[in-house]
Amino acid sequence: MPLVLISALIRIKEFIVKITLVKKVLADGSPCAKCRDVQEKLEENAQLKFIDQTLIADVRDPQSAGMQVAQQFDVQRAPFFVVEREGQEAEIYTVYFKFAKEVLRPLAQQVEAS
Repeated sequence: MPLVLISALIRIKEFIVKITLVKKVLADGSPCAKCRDVQEKLEENAQLKFIDQTLIADVRDPQSAGMQVAQQFDVQRAPFFVVEREGQEAEIYTVYFKFAKEVLRPLAQQVEAS
């Protein structure tokens, strides 16, 4: 990764502490279709670099990390994003396009401007 990009990401991370993507695994062990679609959009748009962590909410295991986060934030839909900014309450996004517009687009613009 070029030094300029690393520097820009460090400055961006001063404002956003962590972005977590939570994806669901269904009872038959397959990923949910919407989760697969969102993953593809993140890859196609080169946005995965902004995701710090991906957790799996496995409906077969209520103790899975993703299920625990979903319970913590009372989220019933998947996939969803948890955006944690220093000194603020976590923000939950259950709609990819809103998340991309409000969080990812500004991050990408900051990286491009650096």
